[in-house]
Amino acid sequence: MRGLKPVVFAACLIPLGLLLWRGFTGDLTANPIEYITHRTGDWTLRLLLITLAITPLRRLTGWNAVIGVRRMLGLFAFFYGSLHFLTYVVLDHFFALDSILEDITDRRFVTAGFTGFVLMIPLALTSTQAMVRRLGGRRWRALHRLVYASACAGVIHYLWLVKADLRPPLLYAAVLALLLGFRAWHYWRASAARSA
Repeated sequence: MRGLKPVVFAACLIPLGLLLWRGFTGDLTANPIEYITHRTGDWTLRLLLITLAITPLRRLTGWNAVIGVRRMLGLFAFFYGSLHFLTYVVLDHFFALDSILEDITDRRFVTAGFTGFVLMIPLALTSTQAMVRRLGGRRWRALHRLVYASACAGVIHYLWLVKADLRPPLLYAAVLALLLGFRAWHYWRASAARSA
């Protein structure tokens, strides 16, 4: 586990490093703001799904140590989500709050994306062991079920954003459905075992 954490940490920084490298070399395509927005959004959703995959992976393989990187992956998802949101606010709208609020209320894909990001904030703020102790395990687990809603909002955001090729967002939707389906099946099996 000690060796896994730094590897995962370094791997999570690779997308940021590639963005910075392309920025320094002037290789952010003809529309750099759109490129940065899309890449940070992609990695937010990918890391959210990887975070959700940790529990099924642990239950299917018995590799319990992998749970130790789940918090890090979730925080990196929030980190890239924050970069995604800041790119939209700072580079795309230049802090024009009226325009941003109009976007959030009038454009459904922006509404979905903003909802997903807002739902991630309490998850990041309560990610420490101190917050687990303060909230209590049951309340903390209940709060952190918001990750399911955040991931769903992220997938919907992507689906509503895309105008032509729906295959990438549908792939994310299929992965999310599989992960949520596994959880539903595990919950049903555990409930049936308790009833028996």
